[in-house]
Formats: sequence, C-alpha cells, structure tokens
Amino acid sequence: MPAYLLKNASLVNEEKLMRADLLIENERIVKIIEEGKSFKIPSDCTQIDFNGKYILPGVIDDQVHFRDPGLTHKGDLESESRAAVAGGVTSFMDMPNTIPNVLSQKILEDKYRDAIGRSWANYSFYMGTSNSNSDEVLKTNAENVCGIKIFLGASTGKMLVDNIETLEKIFAESKMMIAVHCEDENTIQRNLDDAKAKYGDDIPISAHPTIRSEEACYLSSSFAVNLAKKHNTRLHVLHLSTAKEMELFSNDLPLTEKSITAEVCTHHLWFSDKDYAENGTFIKWNPAIKKRSDAEALLEALLDDRIDVVATDHAPHTLTEKENIYTKATSGGPMVQHSLVLLLEMMHQGKISLDKVVEKMCHAPARLFKIRDRGFIREGFYADLAVVDLSDPWEVMNENIHYKCGWSPLVGQQFHSKVVATFVNGQLVYDKGEFISSGQGKRLLFDRY
Repeated sequence: MPAYLLKNASLVNEEKLMRADLLIENERIVKIIEEGKSFKIPSDCTQIDFNGKYILPGVIDDQVHFRDPGLTHKGDLESESRAAVAGGVTSFMDMPNTIPNVLSQKILEDKYRDAIGRSWANYSFYMGTSNSNSDEVLKTNAENVCGIKIFLGASTGKMLVDNIETLEKIFAESKMMIAVHCEDENTIQRNLDDAKAKYGDDIPISAHPTIRSEEACYLSSSFAVNLAKKHNTRLHVLHLSTAKEMELFSNDLPLTEKSITAEVCTHHLWFSDKDYAENGTFIKWNPAIKKRSDAEALLEALLDDRIDVVATDHAPHTLTEKENIYTKATSGGPMVQHSLVLLLEMMHQGKISLDKVVEKMCHAPARLFKIRDRGFIREGFYADLAVVDLSDPWEVMNENIHYKCGWSPLVGQQFHSKVVATFVNGQLVYDKGEFISSGQGKRLLFDRY
C-alpha cells in the first residue's frame, strides 16, 4: 500500500487553518507536520505538492439513496459512490427502500456483503422498518450499522410506518439511533385530493409545497420529537424543510450530549419555490422545497446549531421518470457530487464560513453517529480527505456529471470552488478529474459501547 506525503497544504480542521504537510501510511494519517518543522520522511512515499490548496476531512453524507439493489437503472453502488468521491464525499449512509426493502437482518447483511470491493467511498446501510418487523429491527447491531430508518411519510415500497403500537415499541426499546422521514400522510393525501379536484391531472409543480405542506411536515416532526422525549429515544430528524419546524430543536447542549438532532439537505438551502418555474419536476423532492423564507430559516438554524448536519438525500431517477406530469413524476434528485461545492459557493456568497462548512459536513456527522476514527484530520485517524481549490471557477454540464442518471438540477450553475483530489482510507481515488483506485471503501464502525 503506497505512502503519501501531501505537501504545502492548508488544513481546515476543528476551527483551525494550518499550513502543514500530511504523512499518510497504511490507510491512516501518521503525522501532521506543521510549517517550519522537520520530520524524517520515508524514502518510498509518493510526494504530492498541493501548493496551498485546502485539505478538508472527507465529507460524510448521512442520507443517500444509491438504489442498489433492485433499482439500479437509476444508479448503483459503484456509479454513485464514484460520483461521491468526485465531490469530496468519502463516507455515506444509504437508505433501506431498495428492492428488496431492508426489513430483515439477513437482507441488511446481504447488502453489506455485496458492497465489499465495490464502493469507492466508505459505507453504512440503515436498517428499515415496517408495521410488522419491530422484533427484527431491535436486533440491529449499533456497532456496525449507522441507524434505524422509519418512514413516517410514504416512500418506495411498503415502508410507511403508521401503526402506533409498532412506533411505541421501537421508540421505547431501541438502543440505537432512529432516523425519521417526517411528513403526515393524511394531510398530504387531503391536499392532493384538493389539488386534483382543482386541476385534474394537470397539477402544476408549483403546487408541490402546498400538497406536501408545512403543516404535513410539522405535524409529523412534532409527533416524532414528542415520542422521542416520552421514551428518551436517540432521534435524528432528516431533511427538515420549514421554518416552523425549527422551534422543535435546540442548541443548548453540545452535539455529543443531544438526544434529538436535526439534518438539513443541500437542496432545501439552495432552492426555493421561485425555482419551480425554471426547474419544474427536476426539483421535485419529498419533503418539498418551500419558500425562500424557509430556506433562510434553515440556514439560520444551521449556523446557530439547532440543525446539526448537512446531507444530500441523493436520490437519482432517470430523465424519463422525472420528465412527466406532476402526479407521475418521481420525487428526488442527484446531489452527492455537488454538495460540497454548493456549500462552498454559499461560503463565497458570505452566507457561511469555511469552518462551519467543515463542521457541518465532516465533524458533526462523525460526532453525531459516533463514527470510529473518521471525520477529522488527526494523527491515527483514517486518511479520508478532500482537497479543494477555492478559486477555480467551473460550470456544471452534462459532460462533467458522474451520476448514472446523467443529469443534475444544477446544470448551468457556476461554482467558484473545485474538488481536485480525494483520498479514501489513505488511497488517492480521484485526482484532477481522473478516477484512480476503485473499491477502497470500508464498512463504517461506530463507538457506541
């Protein structure tokens, strides 16, 4: 396994900016050599001069849908993890609404087994829930599985959980994190019926945030938070989308002491309802993108630590599946290749600091999930690293998209920062647009005991 000396870089880590060299051996960071200090360098290591570019811990995305197995016409483990490392994402956590749905420990472990040697990035897979598999869910191993996923809104497959006895049991007895998709299904169906009565089959995409409304989100999120408080459950609420929901979360404790945590996705920070006119169903997500005031409230909560992490909810679909009338167009879109540069663009716009980007995309996911030896640039930690140039403008085009689906809602967007290199477990996997070494990803482990 090659050793590397990464020279003349600016390290961004734990609210510090440091000019230093990094020595990497046997998958890990062996030495951080501060500028002006000497260290005996092994003769057989490969030296790379980054000439002042910025090295960040690799991004950890706690919510993706890589579609493998069963939906691989949209994306698969290799294609989407390849796109991930092109965007500086070195670890991901994949959702259970694949085919078959991940509703048993056997299916879960089959999914892990099938990932060996295939993923460009490190991986973990959520255990899924249904109204009838609570006993199976409670067998989940907290040391090598990221969490339990509960869909409180309808999703692909039979994974909507609306049986209160099942929910009470899992919330009361689970010893590990429960991650939830929160939208009230009854409210959504009522709103959808109203829209069909008004528009027939030609519902405009602009009605999406009215159908999957603020009320639907808040009813479900507040239900989950109250249930977690009742049972002292470790709860993580995914892809928040409204200003109103922010009252459910606090910043009065350090992240490591919180029992209820929150996530926002890049698209809910970037887009607003004004963008439906131009982007149509390409920005149809569940939960829906809502008003600009919601996006601003989400950013404010991210900055003041009521929201703890940024993720993507990366969910590719084919163009045929997206280019459809509202009631038939699929919800979700690909984002994992562009999440880091999107947050860095917000940094260029003066909306967020570089330190905060690193905290919310790298450090906080590692702390929140208690990931072992990742998420930081520390001696002894795995060398999962993203190297970025903060002043290398480029444009998202079909030709530079790496998603299997071949499209992005960001086509035509200009970014001022570029990911120039990515290391996973000490291996250079992406370098100046070229993919170097596949299958380097490992199963994530968690320090929860």
